[in-house]
Amino acid sequence: PVFAGMNGSAIENFSCVIYNVSLMNCTWQAGRDAPGDTQYFLYWQNSRYDDAMECELYIKDENGRNTGCRFQNVKIEIEKAYFLVNGSSNNSLIQFYDEYIQLYEIEKLMPPSNITVNCDEIKSDCIIQWQQPQISHSNKDKCFKYEIIIKYK
Repeated sequence: PVFAGMNGSAIENFSCVIYNVSLMNCTWQAGRDAPGDTQYFLYWQNSRYDDAMECELYIKDENGRNTGCRFQNVKIEIEKAYFLVNGSSNNSLIQFYDEYIQLYEIEKLMPPSNITVNCDEIKSDCIIQWQQPQISHSNKDKCFKYEIIIKYK
């Protein structure tokens, strides 16, 4: 397909991460050949049944150019989310960038909580217990594998 706009003007290195269960950060870099006055705008759609929404809280660089977005209350849907970053400049047409992302693949899981260790010196054994971390999508139990590393001092 032919994209309208100057080559090298679309954003680069787009990436998103979900953390603390429902927060999402997306970041990008301005296109290498984008004019200095280019401003970028991020739109996203969590599922095809939702409306596309513009970013509410942009992350700006020192020149006031949007280079990221912070989202709150993100819910992970079964289907892929759609992201679109377009740009505007007084001097030329800016190419857009778009991508579909499975949100659960970019979720950074929280650590387990309420970790307790009870050791019995007579039997020389320890019971270690923890609570599974909160997670923003379903199938919770299938997602977790734990590894305990014990270092003797």
